[in-house]
Formats: sequence, C-alpha cells, structure tokens
Amino acid sequence: MAPIDTPLTFTVRRREPELIAPAKLTPRELKPLSDIDDQEGLRFQIPVIQFYRNDPKMKNKNPVSVIREALARVLVFYYPFAGRLKEGPARKLMVDCTGEGVLFIEAEADVTLKQFGDALHPPFPCLEELLYDVPGSGGILDSPLLLIQVTRLLCGGFIFALRLNHTMSDGPGLVQFMTALGEMAKGALKPSILPVWQRELLFARDPPRITCTHHEYDKVEDTKGTIIPVDDMAHKSFFFGPTEVSALRRFVPPYLKNCSTYEVLTACLWRCRTIALQPDPEEEMRIICVINARAKFNPPLPVGYYGNRFAFPVAISKAKDLATKPLSHALELVMKAKSDVNEEYMRSIADLMVIEGRPHFTVVRSYLVSDVIRAGFDVVDFGWGKAAYGGPAKGGVGAIPGGASCYIPFTNHKGESGIVVPICLPNASMDTFVKELSNILAKDNNDQVLRDNTLHVLSQL
Repeated sequence: MAPIDTPLTFTVRRREPELIAPAKLTPRELKPLSDIDDQEGLRFQIPVIQFYRNDPKMKNKNPVSVIREALARVLVFYYPFAGRLKEGPARKLMVDCTGEGVLFIEAEADVTLKQFGDALHPPFPCLEELLYDVPGSGGILDSPLLLIQVTRLLCGGFIFALRLNHTMSDGPGLVQFMTALGEMAKGALKPSILPVWQRELLFARDPPRITCTHHEYDKVEDTKGTIIPVDDMAHKSFFFGPTEVSALRRFVPPYLKNCSTYEVLTACLWRCRTIALQPDPEEEMRIICVINARAKFNPPLPVGYYGNRFAFPVAISKAKDLATKPLSHALELVMKAKSDVNEEYMRSIADLMVIEGRPHFTVVRSYLVSDVIRAGFDVVDFGWGKAAYGGPAKGGVGAIPGGASCYIPFTNHKGESGIVVPICLPNASMDTFVKELSNILAKDNNDQVLRDNTLHVLSQL
C-alpha cells in the first residue's frame, strides 16, 4: 500500500493560534508525574489525526466553535493539561497547574474528504499543514501540553488533529480525554469517566530496587552506524486482513498456535525489516513491544487513570538468525518478551528510573511496535459520528525516528476488517522489504500468481 503516485495538494488557511484555558478557576498546584511517565523515552510529542464526514443534522453547527467551547469545559476536569511541565531534582517531572491553557488553531482547507481517497491511512498529504507546529511550542518543559487544530473542509466535514506531550498520557489515556471532549461537545455537563491523577501509584518504591531484567535499557554502542538516517526515508502503509494473517499463521508450529495476531505479525515485520536493512549478520537486532500493563496490577489501577501504564519489553536476536531461521524463532522471542510484563516488572522499571537517572530505552538496532487497534481513537465522536479515520497521524515518530510502527484498525475497499501498519525505511531498503513480505505471504515460492496479487494489495490499497 503506497501513497498515490500524484500526491494530493491543497491550501490550509489558519487563524492565529490561541490559548484555551479552563472555563472555571482550577487548583494551582504542583502535581508530580509517575516514574513511568517521566522516563527519557517518553519525552516527545505524539501526533494524532481524526477525519470526520459531513453530517446533515449538524449543518448549523461549526465544529471549530463546538470543540473550542467543549475544550474549555473539559479542561476544568483535566486541568493538568492546561499547565506546564517543570523539572525538579533528579530530573523529576511535575506539572505546574498554571491554568494557562492548551494551544488551539482554527483552520479551513480548500479540499473535500472524498479527495483524500477511500483508504484513509498514514502517510497523509500536507500533514504539517493540518497539524501546524507552532514555533516555540514543541518543547517538553514550559510549553503547552496539548496542541489541537480543527480544520473545516469544503464538504462540511472536518479534521481534528492533536499533538500530545507523551509524558502526560499513553494512547488509552489520550482516548479517555478525547472521549470526554466529545461528550462535552455533545452537551454533557461532565465526562462519563472522571479523570483520576494518582500518579503516586506508579512512583518508585522506597528504597528502590531493580528486581527484573530490563534489556530494553541496555547501554548499546552504535559501533557500526546502524541508526537509520531520517533524511532518506520511504513511508508506506501495509494492510493485513484475514487472508494475510492466515498466510502468516501457516508458519506457526503447533506448540505456538496460541500466539496472538499481534505476536505473529510483529515477528514477521521484525524478520522482513531486518532482511531489508542488511545489517552485519552478527549484529544483535531488537524488537521493542509496547505492552499495556493496566490489567497487570492487583488491585487494578483505578478507572479514569490517564497516565502512562505500559512497558517496553524487548526481544533480541542476531540478524543472521532472524534472516535464516523459521519465523517461529522470532515469534518465540516476541511471545517471551511480552509474557515478562507483570506488576513486579512495572515496579522494577519505576525503580530503575530513579536509580539510573531516567534513561532512554535502547535505540540502536531497535524497531518499536505499538498496537492501537483497540485504543478507540476511531470511535471518538464530537457530534458528527465516528471518525472516518482516527489514530496516529504518521509512522516512525518519537524516540526512534523511522524505527517505530503502530498497528491501526482499518477496513479496506472490500469491507474486510484488518490492520494497517505504517512502515518507514530507507528508500533503498523499502523495495527489499516489500519483496520479503510478499514472499512470506505467498503460498510457496512457485506461486507467482498469488505473490503478484499480494504485491497488488500492498501497493494499491
């Protein structure tokens, strides 16, 4: 699935950015983040985008006005978002709840939703115009924690784009906030799920003690220059529906049959990506799995908690083993890494952050995969119905530029539900990646027809 050969271009006219403060006076206080929130690997901005169709029953409503007003009201409940981050002793992050507000941009574009095509998925044309990076606003400290741009389209639809300081929330936490914003936009007086701060639930223990092995924070030297350059990247998205997932499962041996779709897909992409990059055969390659640990706690984290509650467990293999051994090799490693995450693992991470100075997870030869299929971005409703597309605005963002992918829910033109995965690779590697992926999806090496069909699906969706 590649971008269209003739990219869509259009003009976006923006008004001056404004700060939207809470509609009522909110507490002025310092609220520390958790020791999971403020690790170095989360100190970046994540972009999200939602596309909404025209709804005739909303013809007298301006989405910009509706969302702007709802934003002021929802910030009364989520007032930490209207503050600014400060850094205390030992690099501890805390929110200074100043009530200054979040950045908001009103815009309109001379394009219709239909012009974006039937298959809405990253990469999106003119994204930098639909989510404008206001100069000076993108810092982690002393900067707005949210930036929202609402862009009206010629057809009566609109685009809601958002940028979040990741230390404040994970994907589910952000969806909780966006859902509350949608409820207020539709007239609710308060969110159906009230926000819970309680970041102390994920503070380090006293005294802190590292009780688990955390290879994701290994100190690894990039001795062979294998960090991918970001200035020569190809961006493509690939669709995995029932047919593709069944094709992958043919490689799963009986003793691993209980593997999830996430696990077998992650193993496949790790293998194909490694072959495409052609590293030294003896190099250790890493796959980082973003694992939501919300259900791992006893007692569970409270409903309404919107902080980061995930881990970055890593699987490691030599490049030659990934490339030459059966897919089950990678699959077993992925399954083992995921299974390591429990409450003790999370406590150990929080303690490691305090002991070792909040390190970054290892970037060298790493590929990070995050699953947002059930996060709920696509069902956020501001009064115009569910999103035609809702989720990450692009692949490859964050701590590993070009080395991260999200699994995004998607329905193709045949009505098949599946997963879209944006992939970023150097231009020279992308062709090899597509070839490897199409080969593994084909029935066997002699099945040229199926292989060609697979390539067609990947390039045309």
